[in-house]
Formats: sequence, C-alpha cells, structure tokens
Amino acid sequence: MTATMTATINHVSVLARDLDDSVAFYRDLFDMEPVPTPNFEVPVQWMQCGDAQLHLFEREVDAPSYHHFGITVPDFEAVYRYAVETDCFANWDDSAPGALFELPDGVVQLYINDPAGNLVEVDHPDVTTLDDDLREQITNRSELTSQSGEAARATLNLRE
Repeated sequence: MTATMTATINHVSVLARDLDDSVAFYRDLFDMEPVPTPNFEVPVQWMQCGDAQLHLFEREVDAPSYHHFGITVPDFEAVYRYAVETDCFANWDDSAPGALFELPDGVVQLYINDPAGNLVEVDHPDVTTLDDDLREQITNRSELTSQSGEAARATLNLRE
C-alpha cells in the first residue's frame, strides 16, 4: 500500500528528568509556551513550538545518545550567549571540533543539551547575517567531510 498523503510532524517527545526544570528551559530560552496537557501515567507537559509541539515526559532514565531534534530561533546569537554562560554545549561528536557548524546551504547549527541531557540542534538560516566574532568560531562541514554531489545541494529549507 502506498500512502498518497503528505505527512507533517506534529510533535516530538523528549525526556525530562525534572519536569519543572525542562519546562523552564524551553519556555525561557525558546519562548515555548506550556499548553493544556492530558493526564498520563507519568508527569507530562506539552509545549507549543510554532505549528508543532514538544512533549516533555518525566522519567528516571538517561536521554538517548545522538537522537536530537532541530529548532530555528529568531535570535540565534542570544541562544549562543546562553550556551556560553551555562556551558550547555553538547559534546556529542568527538571528531568535530567546537559547537557551531555550517552546512552546504549556509545554515548554521549549534548543538546544546537541555537539563535532561537531550541533544537540541539550534539552527540559523544564513551564516552571513551573524556577527564576525561568532562566524570565526564556525566549522564548515566541508572541512570535516567532503560535500560533493547531492550532499553539496543538501538544505534544511530554512530560508524564506
């Protein structure tokens, strides 16, 4: 059977070791708003994030390695400053230096950890709009791994 509909992602669920800490992190840093949430067997809070939701569920388990979700923010540099102040940079890839990366389409990626240790990719659509001091810290993915053929045309489609 072949699906003929177009799918969209409506929510992503991630671990919250302390629900209040995680709600505060996503509310304060990313301006996500808590929304009415059904009762579940464990503490859960849904957060509105643009047209989708982030579902936080409290459990006493570790966040998975490498699993992540990406978000785009209006003030990328403010998130970077927060990461510097709180030292929440993610060290998820030992082969890649630093925390800032440029993709072939000019999108900039910043990897941070939330309070539960979830990997969050924060994206900015255009490297050329960032301050020079921040741009100097960015590693171009092509310096780490060849970006040719289809890889060179890859895009997160963040530009309007």
